Amino acid sequence: MLLETIRACIAAVILLAAVPKAARAPAQAAPITPTKNIVLVHGAWVDGSGWKPVYEILVRDGYHVSIVQEPLISLQSDVATTRRIIDLQPGPCILVAHSYGGTVITEAGTDPHVVGLVYIAAHEPDVGETEASNGKRFPSATSKTNAMKTTPDGYTFLDPAAFPKAFAADLPPEQAEFEAHSQILTAAAVFNTRVTDPAWKVKPSWALVAGADKIINPELERFYAARAHSHMVEVKGASHSVYESHRQAVAALIEEAAQHAQGR
Repeated sequence: MLLETIRACIAAVILLAAVPKAARAPAQAAPITPTKNIVLVHGAWVDGSGWKPVYEILVRDGYHVSIVQEPLISLQSDVATTRRIIDLQPGPCILVAHSYGGTVITEAGTDPHVVGLVYIAAHEPDVGETEASNGKRFPSATSKTNAMKTTPDGYTFLDPAAFPKAFAADLPPEQAEFEAHSQILTAAAVFNTRVTDPAWKVKPSWALVAGADKIINPELERFYAARAHSHMVEVKGASHSVYESHRQAVAALIEEAAQHAQGR
């Protein structure tokens, strides 16, 4: 009996020695392929030019960057405009949004080209939710004032006198004043259109909270990030214009998403 056991052990050692080392080594995880295409989506009352500081950093770092110019006349048209730019990407892309643009990418981000979502002081509604309804649950500082105005035909803007403090408190005064007087009037309907198919439920996401945001309550931004299981960072003291005033932090989060989205 003992002799048979010894013979079996010897045979096992010989068999193991005959197996190539590569076959015995534990399987190595496939390297994560960085995503090189970035699509940036702006929010209400502004246009894509606000992304220029972040755009410059990303391009310098070797990314292919596209900026969507939504018409801001309906959520459906803004989603369609965003999807046209997604379709032009030469490969997988990261979809990034600021403010109302978060609602846009929540719908547009289900596109198979999109591998990750980045929300910068942005909305992330769930099925059946609207920005307006979520804003009532977490009122912003601006919503408690009369700063938002509406034209007779249903387009909104911020009172130019209130814009710098409400939207861009940490930008240089002359820049905030210019933005106050160059607003893109935005259809009130976009804030009351229900989300139908939220991409953050099926795509990895990252979120940046602007700690002193007066347009979207920072508590709502934190709630969104926690619900979506987003990787969250917060910039203390940042206004709603965080994508302009803290360009380095915003670009760093986008690049983190680009480096890791396809591995999640």
